[in-house]
Amino acid sequence: MGGKMIFLNLPVADLDRSKQFYEAIGWSINQAFTDANAACVVVDDNICLMLLSKDFYATFTKRPIADTVAATGALYALSLESREAVDELTEAAVKAGGTEEFNEQKRAQESEVGMHGRAFQDLDGHQWEPFFMDYSGAA
Repeated sequence: MGGKMIFLNLPVADLDRSKQFYEAIGWSINQAFTDANAACVVVDDNICLMLLSKDFYATFTKRPIADTVAATGALYALSLESREAVDELTEAAVKAGGTEEFNEQKRAQESEVGMHGRAFQDLDGHQWEPFFMDYSGAA
């Protein structure tokens, strides 16, 4: 690993259940950075999620923890290598207990610019937006 990395810290209601969800969609757990309070989910060489129990997450901030099931605070867009990879990740998320977010208007707009995207929420309501952009026609 070199260069810049991003670590998204996500509060979760049930750490074990969330670890199982992310493993079910094909991401791995780095046991060296995982304990009873937190789990490091490796998305790729430069992107990791830190799943934090809500009690542990609360030690990092004085602000209240958002109810991500009821409201949104962020959308996590993730560029993938193909349309098929977008579909596979989204379908794996739904199979693992996630919920697909469908926006017909957004999909039509994406299609016009050569983009294919879908969206799903994990078990705690964190919204992921995997997408593929065909750059072959870009100047």
